[in-house]
Amino acid sequence: QVQLVESGGGLVQPGGSLRLSCTASGLSLDRHHIGWFRLAPGKEREDVSRREGISCISVTGNTYYSDAVKGRLTVSRDSAKNTVYLQMNNLKPEDTAIYFCAKASNSLIEPFGKSWSRWHRYDQWGQGTQVTVGS
Repeated sequence: QVQLVESGGGLVQPGGSLRLSCTASGLSLDRHHIGWFRLAPGKEREDVSRREGISCISVTGNTYYSDAVKGRLTVSRDSAKNTVYLQMNNLKPEDTAIYFCAKASNSLIEPFGKSWSRWHRYDQWGQGTQVTVGS
């Protein structure tokens, strides 16, 4: 059974850092594009369409970021640990959200344009981890 599990969330002050992890069972993460999404406060957790795509690491190792996080977040992969990381620096209150990792349904071609950020291109999701930025 395929399962993705996020961890590493928590409460951090503005300007602080967190590293999120996405671990998998039942699949090898380096064989799939893995995306990171987030759901802002007040939105229905189960509504996948409301999740904002913020980053992706492709099978080839290319990385993608939304304008909102570019320069502050870094996605990486450790194949030996079957884990994808999202290093988040200089966090802002507007980064407060539930963060999800997801597996792309088609990883045979490299993402093009903003396709990596479209929720409907992913078919497996973790349960999410809460990140709260505030004092």
